[in-house]
Amino acid sequence: MLNKVEFRSLRLFGLAIAASCVLATGAQAGPYILVDYASGKVIAESDAGAPWHPASVTKLMTTYLAFRAMRERRAEPLTLLKVSENAVAQPPSKMGFKAGTEVTLDNAIKMLMVRSANDIAVVIAEGLAGSVQAFAHEMNATAGKLGMSGTRFVNPHGLPEELQVTTARDMAILARALISEFPEYELYFRIPAIQVGKRVIRNHNRLIGRYAGADGMKTGFICSSGFNVVAGAQRGGRRLIAVVFGAYSAAQRSEDAAFLFERGFRSDLMANEIGTLDQIRNVHAAPHDMRDEMCNPKRRRPAAESSIEEEDEEPIEANAGSKPDPKAKASAKDKKRLSLLGDLHDSMPPIRVFTGLPSKTPEAEIATTREAPKQAEKKKAPAKTATAKVETAKSDAKKVETKKAETKKTDAPKTAQAGAATTAKPPVLMAKPKEPAKQPQKQ
Repeated sequence: MLNKVEFRSLRLFGLAIAASCVLATGAQAGPYILVDYASGKVIAESDAGAPWHPASVTKLMTTYLAFRAMRERRAEPLTLLKVSENAVAQPPSKMGFKAGTEVTLDNAIKMLMVRSANDIAVVIAEGLAGSVQAFAHEMNATAGKLGMSGTRFVNPHGLPEELQVTTARDMAILARALISEFPEYELYFRIPAIQVGKRVIRNHNRLIGRYAGADGMKTGFICSSGFNVVAGAQRGGRRLIAVVFGAYSAAQRSEDAAFLFERGFRSDLMANEIGTLDQIRNVHAAPHDMRDEMCNPKRRRPAAESSIEEEDEEPIEANAGSKPDPKAKASAKDKKRLSLLGDLHDSMPPIRVFTGLPSKTPEAEIATTREAPKQAEKKKAPAKTATAKVETAKSDAKKVETKKAETKKTDAPKTAQAGAATTAKPPVLMAKPKEPAKQPQKQ
């Protein structure tokens, strides 16, 4: 009979074996790569240099440039950016603000990472570079400096554009650069949800809060790319980066990334380091197009071009205070999979975002959000019954009468003493205190 520790070790070993089998037999449709962050060594990969449409993982470069602008003091977290007509015209996913609305760069990045808002990507691009074209030029120049030789950007959001391509290798390079160059901004990548007014919008990244050690990054989807994800995870002092392109569903890309992480964290059992990122060569060819596979009318649920996470099982939006239904059933396809994702456990409450400048400091805004559950508990305190109210009123009246009686007893001796003092001798007048000498005015 196996004890709990032995059973768990055996199960984890089985999951690691399953990971290698799943990835080797082609359950993952597109390229993938698993990299050790510290060394840059590649633990596993398949077609990591093949061109692919990035979809919304494009926004990692948009965020990189926003971080750099703040580092170089060309912008600050509270810099206001204006929503233009061009931004309003972008298709979903979006925040839907009217033209002329202003948002801080801090809130814009949060909306970009959690909501994957295409209109906000344009707001950031125009606010920092003056135009989308100028921003795309800066994106490409930065990609060249980072060594992303297989990447070309045309827009800041990743919506369909034939010339917008990248590779799994290049996105792993970008992820490493974001982590190493901007550690102070790592929180942006792992926010589980944002709150806009009463709306709570969850992050599309299903690994956050479900996979032990997951620390965020970015997802993406268009018909031509399938479901993409760039993800990070830490465990036992080790940090890994996984890139998965071309999955057939949001659930599958999360599971594939989790399988890769399991393989990496147990590399002592399955050592398979195959060089470094620099040793992987990008292939210069036309990217594979998954449109016919992802968005054909024969699919049970055709993926919509403008709906980035069409197949998410849990609602992306909810009312503040609502929780995912624990009784919600997964699809039959997912039940057959050996899932590495646990139940949802958010590491923090939804982060409040808003238009305009904050009424408090950003730290106070986050603190207020974290105090919200406590305030809600106070509001839920049971109301007093009618009988309890009557008893409270009687008790208060009795306290008042007791106080009056005590006051009369205390005042009586004082009155007698005052009268005796008056007949004995006249009251002594206190001398008026001298006014302080005026200081000479300085010339």
